[in-house]
Amino acid sequence: MPYSTLIDQVAPASPPRKPSLLAMIRDDIACVVARDPAASGTLEIVLTYPGVHAIVWHRIAHRLWQRRLRFPARFLAWFARLLTNVDIHPAATIGRRFFIDHGAGVVIGETAEIGDDVTLYHGVTLGGTSWSPGKRHPTLEDGVLVGCGAKILGPITVGKGARVGANSVVVDPVPPAMTVIGIPGRLVRAASDRRRVGGRIDLDHHLMPDPVGEAISELLDRIDFLEMRLAHREGREPTCEEDIHEPA
Repeated sequence: MPYSTLIDQVAPASPPRKPSLLAMIRDDIACVVARDPAASGTLEIVLTYPGVHAIVWHRIAHRLWQRRLRFPARFLAWFARLLTNVDIHPAATIGRRFFIDHGAGVVIGETAEIGDDVTLYHGVTLGGTSWSPGKRHPTLEDGVLVGCGAKILGPITVGKGARVGANSVVVDPVPPAMTVIGIPGRLVRAASDRRRVGGRIDLDHHLMPDPVGEAISELLDRIDFLEMRLAHREGREPTCEEDIHEPA
């Protein structure tokens, strides 16, 4: 056996190389065209999209945080919030091709972890629920979409490809490829039931089912059926008092 082959078999596989800061920022800008139909060009995205500005500033602040330059990282995050109205803690971990649409009122906490190809709309909060140190904020796996105004709270995991409806409050883990809506969030739809839009992101995040309304509707239908059945039985069968007074 050749010596080089033996070395390849014995030596452990090297970890994947971390992408450069410039490559990640380039991906963040490029992904906007596929997720925002209003985007008309790279120059417009770079100059006028606060969500892109927020993630660019965060990439830099996160690198400073990793080098234990904590105060410069926090100061840069504060400055970015003044410019973009997006508050991202510099310790938060964010994957590639991250997009915040409109970029207003988004809050991402210190221990939040976000995978690749994640989309957040305005008003989203990834918040903590505990004073204890350690993991306090959510984890969003690859391909998650979070509708406007949604709140995801605590050290829970939103599975790969899941969707969170607008203004939902999610406090329990979400399985992969599921849709969750409501307060508190409830699972309502699997990936197989969603529309297909030719590889692009499905922007119809307002078309959400109403499980509470559907349950109430079913109960009302059941009550109507039982009332009709009772009226039918009362019309055909005499009561005990009618049996007593009926002539022989």
